[in-house]
Amino acid sequence: MSKLSFNQGSPQFIPLSTYRAYPESEMETRAKEFYEELSRRKTIREFSSEPVSRKVIEQCLLAAGTAPSGANHQPWHFAVVSDKELKHRIRVEAEIEEREFYERRAPQEWKDALAPLGTDSNKPFLEDAPYLIAIFGQKSTLMDDGTAVKNYYVPESVSIATGFLIAALHHAGLATLTHTPSPMGFLNELLDRPDNEKPYILLVVGHPADHCMVPNIRKKPLSEIASFL
Repeated sequence: MSKLSFNQGSPQFIPLSTYRAYPESEMETRAKEFYEELSRRKTIREFSSEPVSRKVIEQCLLAAGTAPSGANHQPWHFAVVSDKELKHRIRVEAEIEEREFYERRAPQEWKDALAPLGTDSNKPFLEDAPYLIAIFGQKSTLMDDGTAVKNYYVPESVSIATGFLIAALHHAGLATLTHTPSPMGFLNELLDRPDNEKPYILLVVGHPADHCMVPNIRKKPLSEIASFL
């Protein structure tokens, strides 16, 4: 169980010293450049075995750890896998669940929605990519005094941290795939994680293969994703 070190009881505040203000023109430029950088991000399914520095992964995980969370409990754990044998075992277990999904559990409507992406139960990327990051949400947190407290807004907090992580990995020059075999309980056993944690996402990380192809899809324009009232 995760242990959280901070003072309980009365709120304690410090001056905000990290905020940076920019002129409006620079704000617009920075916002546009950030959008343009993220718009280059593509989910891929064909990974190179080219190694990636662990230091890069560590810095990206630190970036993910800056995400906001319910009561600042930071209810996440990132299990980073690079061992070849362990990646193979994860692939075997994931493909068992995927075959069950595609052959028995998935409704035709969901299969039709996935068809343009060309996905199936075969997941070679789980072995090809240099890193797999299993992202767990923690149901409770161990406080300094040894008591366990329930975590709230766990899915929301983990989702935000995962978004930070994906953006950081892209910014560093890496590609990712969010893989979600269901159920994922096998990850607790393979990665020696406690029952207190629930696996949410298996993030595949690495460089694209030389022959990498991606679906010809679009993202919705601003008019379809936002409203200004």
